[in-house]
This record gives sequence, C-alpha cells and structure tokens, in this order.
Amino acid sequence: MKLLILDRDGVINYDSDAYIKSLAEWIPLPGAIEAIARLSQAGWTIAVATNQSGVARGYYDLATLEAMHARLRELVAAQGGDLGLIVHCIHGPDEGCACRKPKPGMLEQIAAYYGVALKGVWFVGDSSGDLTAAGAVDCQPVLVKTGKGERTLAKGLPAGTLVFDDLAAVAAQLLHL
Repeated sequence: MKLLILDRDGVINYDSDAYIKSLAEWIPLPGAIEAIARLSQAGWTIAVATNQSGVARGYYDLATLEAMHARLRELVAAQGGDLGLIVHCIHGPDEGCACRKPKPGMLEQIAAYYGVALKGVWFVGDSSGDLTAAGAVDCQPVLVKTGKGERTLAKGLPAGTLVFDDLAAVAAQLLHL
C-alpha cells in the first residue's frame, strides 16, 4: 500500500491563528484538492491527521468539523479522487491525551486502521508538531511552506526533513518517484 498522511490546516486548506471555525472559513489552498485527487488516481491512499482543539475551546462543534471534512471529501471526489481515513484530535493542549500532535497517537490510529507500518511513510505538515509526531513513529517528515510552514522552516528542522513549496509539489514528486 502506498500511504500518504497529511495534516489539514495549512496543508490542504488555509489556516488561521484564529482557527477555522465554520464551513465558510474552510477554504482549500490552490492545487491541494487536485493534488490529493491525482495521488488517489495513481493508487495512493491519502489519510489526514488533524489537531482540532477548537472543539474543546468551544469555537465550533463536532457537526461543523464533520461538515468541513464532508466538503473536503466532496471536492476530492469531484476531481475523480478518493480520500481515505480522517482522524482528528479535539482535545485542548493541556488535556494530556495521546492523540494531539506532537504526540503520534493519530498516526498510530491510521497505521492500525490500514494495518501498515509507518516506517518511511511520508507525513506532510506545516508545523514543528507535525514533524515531531512524524519522527516519533519513524515516518518521513515532510514540511510544506504553506500555512505555518515558513515560520517552522525559520526555526530549524529535524534532520532528514523534506521541504516542498506546497502539497501540489509533494504530489508531483511522489508521482515521479
């Protein structure tokens, strides 16, 4: 199985320090939906692991989060692709859960769901938490410069991190490997 794991905010859609709180605020980044669809059509399984502490903070509810993910699936399907498992952590940063990145719980959930090892699987994110989670389970950390990516890049990266301009560039690389 060719598995690719993506963070959501800042990788697939625009991010906001004020949180993405509604379906209207959930806006895909240029080329991201097409990239997911192209990879899917080429035999890749695309999963998503996303921190969504805005639920715990009361900024939006689970129904709104599910509506965002339904819209993501619809857009990918409209481009002829399929999106796999989406896992989310709705806990706040002080709740001590095992799923909130930088902890690797969501990545482990994805591995268990698909029955695969994570060693070498690309995990694409835009934050240091994403890269830390990737390293904790031996995924290949991949940083995109969208979202918080430029800020993350400026702080220095874990050894071996791959860097791309955006998700479309990641897809172009994977489709030509």
